[in-house]
Amino acid sequence: MLMPTKTPALRNAMSIDVEDYFQVSAFAPYIRREDWNGLECRVERNIASILALLADKQVHATFFTLGWIADRYPQLVKAIVAGGHELASHGYGHERASDLSPAAFLEDIASAKKLLEDLGGVPVVGYRAPSFSIGKSNLWAFDVLRDAGYRYSSSVYPIAHDHYGMPDSPRFAYPVREGLLEIPVTTLRLGSRNLPSSGGGYFRLLPYALSRWMIRRVNEVDGESAVFYFHPWEIDSDQPRVPGIDAKTRFRHYVNIPRTHGRIARLLEDFRWGRMDEIFLGREASPRAQAPSLSAA
Repeated sequence: MLMPTKTPALRNAMSIDVEDYFQVSAFAPYIRREDWNGLECRVERNIASILALLADKQVHATFFTLGWIADRYPQLVKAIVAGGHELASHGYGHERASDLSPAAFLEDIASAKKLLEDLGGVPVVGYRAPSFSIGKSNLWAFDVLRDAGYRYSSSVYPIAHDHYGMPDSPRFAYPVREGLLEIPVTTLRLGSRNLPSSGGGYFRLLPYALSRWMIRRVNEVDGESAVFYFHPWEIDSDQPRVPGIDAKTRFRHYVNIPRTHGRIARLLEDFRWGRMDEIFLGREASPRAQAPSLSAA
């Protein structure tokens, strides 16, 4: 039975991955990177809508922003900072961390950090890998992130998925290196499995009441703040349709997009929200999260 709506004591972290529809990793086989500059970009109008919604609900959030986007739309970066939100890094060119060498990864995250800091005028201490692409095969990425000056990552998704995931990693914030915290997006433990309960396509697919129940259960049973995420294109019903994509990719990308803005608005009302840095930095990692042996592979 679903629990009635009430305001929980814990604040949860609201986060937005600032990228456009044509930069989605699942579209990489269909859209060439060198063609990005010629495609209709819709991220400005979608971020403006998100900023207006957050202001209306009096919520501050974390925006994991691509350097590629910041380069082309510097006023977007300034608007995020002016709204009182945390400016964080999504890398520069939306390349999966698992596809890069350590040197190329350093170049990607360092250039994005410098660009965002120069434009926003604020320190950038958080990073989220595109497609949650830090896993067992590239744990060296944590060393690179620490050395580049980041204080936290939100790059490991503790679920089993065909494109990403490390299901045996801790579900809640834990130190991965001295001075570097990993803050996974939220999962619900059911039996022996972790179920996604933190946004993205699952939030669009599942009934809203079920998503709300899962977040509330993490708050009230686990006693932990949830980490939720979505993308600007997920509220954009009018985005151009990418031709020739397979049925699975089409379903995953477009399912229930017309409903997402309304669902996000309800979510902002049903829970307390804040920025990643304000909720997690300066506090100890969860006592339930035992840090595994995450040495470079």
